[in-house]
Amino acid sequence: MEIDKTNKKIINYVLNNPNVSSSEIHAGLNLDVELLTIKRRLSKCVTMGFLNIIGVGRATKYTVHPGYRLFYPYQVEDYFQEEIDQRKIYKQFNLDLISKILPSVHLVTRKEHEGLKLLQEKYKRNVSILPETVYRQELDRLGIDLSWKSSQIEGNTYSLLETEQLLKDHLEARGKKKEEAQMLLNHKIALDYIIENSDYFLEITVSKIEEVHTLLVKDLGIDPNIRETIVGITGTNYRPLDNKYQIKEALIEMCRLVNGKHDIFEKTLLILCLISYIKPFSDGNKRTARLMGNAILLSQGYCPLSFRSVDPIDYKKALLLFYEQHSLEVFKKMLIDQYEFAVKTYF
Repeated sequence: MEIDKTNKKIINYVLNNPNVSSSEIHAGLNLDVELLTIKRRLSKCVTMGFLNIIGVGRATKYTVHPGYRLFYPYQVEDYFQEEIDQRKIYKQFNLDLISKILPSVHLVTRKEHEGLKLLQEKYKRNVSILPETVYRQELDRLGIDLSWKSSQIEGNTYSLLETEQLLKDHLEARGKKKEEAQMLLNHKIALDYIIENSDYFLEITVSKIEEVHTLLVKDLGIDPNIRETIVGITGTNYRPLDNKYQIKEALIEMCRLVNGKHDIFEKTLLILCLISYIKPFSDGNKRTARLMGNAILLSQGYCPLSFRSVDPIDYKKALLLFYEQHSLEVFKKMLIDQYEFAVKTYF
């Protein structure tokens, strides 16, 4: 959904001044254009799904379509210049986001889809000529990188070389906590389970998400069940649901949404962000999301992701933007970059 600069100014004005008329927009923006031009642009924005109309005739007012926030082009560094308590955010969990807004929009543009399709075709060509042993070696290398990076994002201090030594030779690094080694070992076990049972994840269910989470948190003192308590998130005032029945309902709705999408990258993007947004477990949510994202890719014969080149802080900021403003643009770009990285690095 590409938007030209003038339309972006119009939408931003309506975003900051809801229930505004065309004449008020014309006066407020003070652009060197006629009112009729503004009205034509408003009509186009309505047709494209960026704006909604309230009323008719002279009483017509404009508001921003709820789905527009998904594509709002935030500048990450500018956004986080404001301190946590100064940012105007969605503080409460928004079930409409999953049940009404996300089902009604396409998250991947035609241009993005074409680029990803070319990368996928390259991956399939490369894999088709690889001997099975070499393919398995590359998949194993990717798995080590994923286990390392996914755990690093959660604060694990093992280096990549130490992770390789642990996963290949079961040698724990000196001076590290036992829990860190267990986290990495669990991650590789869970990934291997997904790889060996890729067809199982053609359809996503709550029970399958719970299975993967249980593998990830084994022997870490983490409750594998859907949480019944409040959970806070460092760096934001957003608060997820705290009722296990509502959490279960949100997960069911999320699975319905993901299974109903046809584009593999949309499915992957949604599962990565929404498991993290719902936070169904007391811990291990983002790790579960990253593995479920790979489960979707592998089930359809797509290249899995290692996230190796992602900066942990950038990853967390992209998620915070989604939690607080429902904007997916920054995280989507990260996903596309990581897909390109995986295809070019491993296969």
